[in-house]
Parts: sequence; structure tokens; C-alpha cells
Amino acid sequence: MHAAFADISLWQLVLIAGCAVFASVIGGVAGYGTGALMPLVLVPIVGPEPVVPIIAISALFTNTSRVAAFYRAVDWRRAAIVLAASIPTCVLGAWGYTRLTGTGALIVIGSMMVLSVPLRRLLKRRGFQLGDKGLAAASTGWGVVVGGTTGAGIILLSMLMAAGLEGAAVIATDAAISIAIGIVKTMVFGMAGAVDAKVIAVAALIGIVAFPGAFLAKLLVERLPVRLHTALLDAVVIAGGATMLVRAATA
Repeated sequence: MHAAFADISLWQLVLIAGCAVFASVIGGVAGYGTGALMPLVLVPIVGPEPVVPIIAISALFTNTSRVAAFYRAVDWRRAAIVLAASIPTCVLGAWGYTRLTGTGALIVIGSMMVLSVPLRRLLKRRGFQLGDKGLAAASTGWGVVVGGTTGAGIILLSMLMAAGLEGAAVIATDAAISIAIGIVKTMVFGMAGAVDAKVIAVAALIGIVAFPGAFLAKLLVERLPVRLHTALLDAVVIAGGATMLVRAATA
């Protein structure tokens, strides 16, 4: 394990761990945030290529804690619809990500972060609604996106809300779906050789320190002014994504 962290300083590990705890609480309250925030600290430390595999593996920890905290709110029927439609295309998206160069990874992650905010707001403003067939169709396209990027949880939340879920049911169902998607992505990345000791070690660090975050989020979910949190998080996500695109353009 020490060898896996050989080129990462103690202060960088502390920064990763601190951001993981913060992102876990934010994600547990709003249902998204972990995949959008962690690249901001991970890309400068480990580079862009390992970021999606790291977050996919660490999400197995964070989403398991979310399901444990909100288990009774999971809508298993809609979770099954999303997974049946998205898993095949998720495999395609994850495989495509493994073909990218470092600059390509920066462009994909940065673009997803920048576009996710206006997309979420557009769907909300238009009162976007989905029945079971519409949810399945949307999940097919979402599978490609989530397979090859981070931060696509924002799209899934919009889909679940459009399908009629509210409150804790959205957070819980999103987490249950994300566990299965995380397992699929990890298998694809592993077979493609994109998972090494460093990826596993950093992912485990994030997952372990972030695990309690969902239970703290459960205590905060009815007390935190979510509108203010959402506005601040949107600003951070857009700024971070734009920074990555600038780095890709100047690489």
C-alpha cells in the first residue's frame, strides 16, 4: 500500500481525504456532488487518466453507505428499469474512456462538468417528465455518458425526478443504481488494464474516509438550505470544468 502512494505526498493524501469527506456529505444531501467535486483535487495530483476509474471504485463505498442510510426509500422497480437499459451502453462508454489520452480525458471530464449544470436546470425548467418507457430510453443514452465520465449523476437525478421520485427516494435510488454501474465500470477498467495499485489505493482511501458522510448527510437533509448549496456547487463545478478545458487546450 505504501508503494502505491510513493509519488503522492502526505499533504496531498490529507487533501484527497478531506475533499472526499466534504463531497460525501454534499452528495448525501443533494444526491450529487462526489463525482463533480473529486476531479478538482484528483486531476492535479494523479493526472486525468486515472480519475474516472478511481471515482468508479470509490463510489462503491460511498453509494453503499447511502443505500444503508436511506434503504427504505429505494425505488427498486425504477432502479431495475434504469440498470437494464444502461448497463450495455455503460460498458461501451467505459471502454471508450480507456482509449483516451490524458488530454482527451481532460476534455471529456471538463466538458461533462461544464454542461451538466445548464442541462440539469433546463430539464427542471421545462418540467421534464418520464414514464417507464421514457426512463428506459433516457437510461440507454445516460449509460454511455456515465461509463466514460464523472459527474453524470446529475443527469440520473434529473431522470429519476422526471420519473416521479422525490426527496430521499431520489438519493436512495440513485445510490442503488450507482453501485451496480460502479461494479460494471470497475470490471471494464480492470480488463482494459486501467486499474493499478495506485488507482485501488486512492479509491480505497476516498471510499473509507467518506463512508460516514451519508449518515451525517441524513441528519442534515432537512436542515441545510439546499438552494444555496446547489448554487455554490454549480459555480464550483463549472469553474472546475472550465479549468480542465483550459489545461487541455494548452497541453
